[in-house]
Amino acid sequence: MRHFKFFHATIALSLALALPTACNSDDIPTPATVSSLSSDCIKRSLGPNVAGWDIEFVYAMALPPEAGRIVSARVEASIAGAEGTQLEHRSFHTDISGSDVFETVGNPCVTSGTASEVTFTVDTCAASLRYSYRIPAEAKGRKVEFTFSARAANGQETSYRMGPYEVSMVDVALDLVATDGEKCYLSVADMAVYSASEAASRADRIDLVYLYRDIPGITFAHSFVSPAAGAEYLPGVTLPAGVNNSTPVWKVYHLWDRHLSRLQYGHYVDDMDFPAIDLAGKPNYAINVRNEAGMWVETQDGKYRAYIYVNTVNPGSSNPDIPSSSAKISLKRYTMK
Repeated sequence: MRHFKFFHATIALSLALALPTACNSDDIPTPATVSSLSSDCIKRSLGPNVAGWDIEFVYAMALPPEAGRIVSARVEASIAGAEGTQLEHRSFHTDISGSDVFETVGNPCVTSGTASEVTFTVDTCAASLRYSYRIPAEAKGRKVEFTFSARAANGQETSYRMGPYEVSMVDVALDLVATDGEKCYLSVADMAVYSASEAASRADRIDLVYLYRDIPGITFAHSFVSPAAGAEYLPGVTLPAGVNNSTPVWKVYHLWDRHLSRLQYGHYVDDMDFPAIDLAGKPNYAINVRNEAGMWVETQDGKYRAYIYVNTVNPGSSNPDIPSSSAKISLKRYTMK
């Protein structure tokens, strides 16, 4: 698993990246070494590049005040981004307290195909624009790269290439709710939770059953149990006809995959982790699963492996106004063959 430390992205750019102002201002400290339109870029986002999430950049550009002003900035991706891809029309910097401060420098970006462009509307010779590329499903397993460029009123142009960046092969499902005795049949292949009647129609695709039991002398509680685990692990459960898969399960703690947990931890489950996990000899059940636990599983046919993160569990209550026992889970699924 990859572990990253989070930080505020800053640009080590020997250009003028102060709050954009008119270029006749003496407040912009342009180094003498900058004699023409120049640019730099950093990648702000961390971790694996997963379809549906953003790859984030900061693109900075500047030219000496006496050389004129910036008129446009543009980003060209090698693969068209999904809806939500945009180049900010506001220039950001961080103030002394660490807070983001911005100044609007242009019209909202126009995105067409693989390109996003901002036309400047203020007289400025320095700007720092953020770019968010929403990774499309068709990019999975491919590499994507970006060409950032800017143009000044004096005709000068600058460009900066970033990448290529490999896009993960995993599929992600967030916040699936399994409810004891109701929608409690989990299919990794479908990345969905089903009721008993729904499970009966796709019996060969059911991998785990969620249930909650308060059993004296046994710490059972919230559990995810393979249909083939045996009646002692499925007390009170009548399986739909044909639901009999045996699914190895490895319960783990402290693996707060950031995509699934959306917590502050810099932990990620990546493509390389799924083939490396050894599930040989693991049980086909996980009992007493708690908040923020995780489970590595493999479907009986060996086609998929998944990391299932337990966002929250709710033990329910005898009060009819309180929902039945439930667990909210999120998962990453990797195709093995």
